[in-house]
Amino acid sequence: MKLNYDKAQLEAVVDKVAERTMNMDMTWDWPCGVAYYGITEAYEATGNKKYLDMVKERVDELISLGLPDFTVNTCAMGHVLLTLYKETGDETYKKIIDDKLDYLTNHALRFGDHVLQHTVSANNDFPEQCWADTLFMAAFFMLRAGVMFEHPELVEDALNQWYWHIQYLQNERTGLWYHGYDNIAKDHMSGFYWGRANCWAAFTMSQVAHILPQCYLYPKYLEIVGSLNEQLAVLKTLQTENGLWRTILDDPESYEEVSASAGIAAAMVLKGNSLHIKYINKAITGILENISEDGKVMNVSGGTAVMKDREGYRSISKRWIQGWGQGMALAFFGTVLNYEKFTGDGAL
Repeated sequence: MKLNYDKAQLEAVVDKVAERTMNMDMTWDWPCGVAYYGITEAYEATGNKKYLDMVKERVDELISLGLPDFTVNTCAMGHVLLTLYKETGDETYKKIIDDKLDYLTNHALRFGDHVLQHTVSANNDFPEQCWADTLFMAAFFMLRAGVMFEHPELVEDALNQWYWHIQYLQNERTGLWYHGYDNIAKDHMSGFYWGRANCWAAFTMSQVAHILPQCYLYPKYLEIVGSLNEQLAVLKTLQTENGLWRTILDDPESYEEVSASAGIAAAMVLKGNSLHIKYINKAITGILENISEDGKVMNVSGGTAVMKDREGYRSISKRWIQGWGQGMALAFFGTVLNYEKFTGDGAL
């Protein structure tokens, strides 16, 4: 079996999605952090320098306008900065990267076992709560930077984030991830298996083996790969006939949600397990069917806190274009185009 797609068609779709993304008026925060990460992944997958140039122009404009206070969420913009610095060597990007890393290392709110508290503003938004979102916005960025700049303490901190988020958020019985954990109340709040939380977890965990040299020598990586194996084994059983996953994964009355679907399918690509190929092929079809003629990724849920009940998740609007939907679709298409370059993690 192999991945079933038309390369020229997929590259044309990537181009439409990237162009539509750059027409969005996103400021320096996590929506464009995820979106611009996706565009840099499109650049890496296609070699089309247009993508790098247009995201560089926008990032430079945002820098000239001034940066907001740092939070866990705004650190998502670190991803595009890493690519821009690697490609240009411009120290302006390195300075902001260093400032973000200093914030995460020395100033960001933490609790318990040095776990990052999820923050979305300069306020203490969610006291002693960890959310799966933090893994993309902060831990993944820290790992990339730690390896790029050869800072082993950053690598260890990033791996520590995954390790403890696994302990707090993954249900060992089901393999699925809860959206958040409240360390004060010692519970998962409403306790639902939110689709995009599982996307953040699966997508970032699947990246570690491809970023971290000799990952198998790190005991905490073995926790990560074990968690991912359990998660993907159950996620494949929850894929819908349309090749997608639902906003509450195990709720048949919840709508299919495309950003979560893209991240979960991308994790399957990155994992490199041939048993997942048939699920990836269904996802390719399902996600392509949710791309409009003008490059909008459709049926992406809006920004979602840990909602109070099932209806709260079901009622989040999926009508509007969202940066994270654009970015995760581009990241997924990028993994598909690069599939032959990925190697699995052997017996791990």
